[in-house]
Amino acid sequence: MRFLLTPWRRRYRKRNGVTSTQPRRELPNDAWLGEVSQMLREGKPYAIYVKGYSMRPFIEHMRDRVFLEKRDTYNVGDAVLAQIVPGHYVLHRIIEKHGDHLTLQGDGNVRGTERCLEEDVSGVVTQYIRPHRTIPADDPQLVRRIRLWRRLRPIRRFLLFIYKAIV
Repeated sequence: MRFLLTPWRRRYRKRNGVTSTQPRRELPNDAWLGEVSQMLREGKPYAIYVKGYSMRPFIEHMRDRVFLEKRDTYNVGDAVLAQIVPGHYVLHRIIEKHGDHLTLQGDGNVRGTERCLEEDVSGVVTQYIRPHRTIPADDPQLVRRIRLWRRLRPIRRFLLFIYKAIV
């Protein structure tokens, strides 16, 4: 399958860049996301590299960075940094909101959701920083893609399989 999709892989890598091969110092999430969370709660914006594949296809592991800021209210469709249990943070999208209770799910997750309170949210993604461009979170084209992706949840498994073969 990867052999057949080689032309698309080359075009994708040319357009979106590849994961950096530069050595980076990585810390465990629980060691530094607590500090990042505290800075966001104080009103200081912060940019972080994303680790993990749960937000594919919109955010790629160690290639993309996200710019986070604190907000008073959060809407369905926002990607947020939230503390699920003490010391465990996730960067996932809000899929449901009932009062101050939020349900989160990663874009790359087929099933499985997390629940948290609005007060557990540290910040919201305002910009997606890729190797050659920066995309605001309120970009109309990106918002349309996210809405379409949410509607495609029943066939997301197959679309992610094809995406992984291309990348």
